[in-house]
Amino acid sequence: MTQLVWFRNDLRLADNPALTAACNSGDAVRACFLITPEQWQQHDWSAARVRFVLEHANALATELAKLGIPLAFLKAKRFDDGAEKLQTFCRENQIAEVHFNEEYGINERRRDKTLRDRLADAGIRVAKYRDQTVAPVGKILTQQNEPYSVFTPFSRRWRSWIEETRPSLHPAPTAIAKAVQPEQTDTLPAPFKDAPAPLVPTGEAAAHDRLEAFLGDQAKKYKEERDFPALDGTSCLSPYLANGVLSGRQCLIAARDSGVSGEGVETWINEIAWRDFYIHILYHYPRVSMHRAFKEETEALVWNSPGEHFEAWKEGRTGIPIVDAAMRQLKATGWMHNRLRMITAMFLTKNLFIDWRLGEAWFMQNLVDGFLASNNGGWQWSASTGTDAAPYFRVFNPVTQSERFDPKGEFIRNWVPELAKLDNKRIHDPSKGGVIPKGYPRPIVDLKESRKEAIARFQALKD
Repeated sequence: MTQLVWFRNDLRLADNPALTAACNSGDAVRACFLITPEQWQQHDWSAARVRFVLEHANALATELAKLGIPLAFLKAKRFDDGAEKLQTFCRENQIAEVHFNEEYGINERRRDKTLRDRLADAGIRVAKYRDQTVAPVGKILTQQNEPYSVFTPFSRRWRSWIEETRPSLHPAPTAIAKAVQPEQTDTLPAPFKDAPAPLVPTGEAAAHDRLEAFLGDQAKKYKEERDFPALDGTSCLSPYLANGVLSGRQCLIAARDSGVSGEGVETWINEIAWRDFYIHILYHYPRVSMHRAFKEETEALVWNSPGEHFEAWKEGRTGIPIVDAAMRQLKATGWMHNRLRMITAMFLTKNLFIDWRLGEAWFMQNLVDGFLASNNGGWQWSASTGTDAAPYFRVFNPVTQSERFDPKGEFIRNWVPELAKLDNKRIHDPSKGGVIPKGYPRPIVDLKESRKEAIARFQALKD
């Protein structure tokens, strides 16, 4: 008998429940990874993410081969074709049972049900495991056995659950057979050719090195430095987490075992809780993965036509320096600092009053760490349409944010060189007091007036 591990959003050996279970079966083990470029396009995967995923899948194949587990790359266009490919692979390789870790987007859940039904008809068992969160989805519920829709009570219960259960890691497998020659995939699918250079090193070991380095030094200063984009104040682990090279459990347990204490590491653990919370929302409220607002009444908002303002926002030529610097960073690197994600999202949805779904898709099309639950949760927070959303009357002033979190204009100078010669005051708002440097646009919108208009639109909806 042969067990099959289907790798998806879990490209790692350590703390992988599906892999651990298959290797503990005593049977031969094979593995597979499904390449579905048309589906990735439909889900707005970026070229940076596809490159990241395939490079890590190759690295995983190499490590599995040392353990005697061959990983096959199966190619299909979409999930529907993929189910047929997997069924054929199972038949040809006499697979008795397929193991996989669950994913929670609506299309992924439908894909898994379709495959489970097809394999059941063929007499092949399916075993699925809850992996993406520290606390398995469905475990953190109110006293009325209902899902939480507000973060603070969720996080209290989440922390209590952790203290009560003390979650542990699934051990990485040891060799179960002689080493084999690893299969590799060597080409990016055509739609994803123009991927930026890798943001972080490839491989599971590199992810753990980065985690260890963060907890060894930066975590103590995380609360004070995380909001300043010119500083190296964040963990930069999000690409590994978003694509399953690291698990949330590994991050939590490493933080608790590190010996580091204080507000810095506790603030970082709170970010792990936020990640769990957004996955919890994705699972319990499938509409958020179907281009719908969590607050259903906000579906009645009439957004402005995107037009030239949307193009200016995407290209980093809005005339608002901190917004433009952030959007240029995104396009060049496939990543954006989290404080800047909030600033740029709120500028699009409140000052330009453009539908949050367009911004959500643009981020996914460019981010190496594009992760549906977190990206959707962040956008709906900024747009005041989601859970724990910013009150509609809270509208970040990007100039004030810039002055506070990039006080010397270092981040702006790095990404908007047209403004490099301005002093530390004017660089945040070059339209005031003097001639705007050649080549840089005037602001495309009046911040004060657009804020008033956005508040009025939300107030009208409320009334």
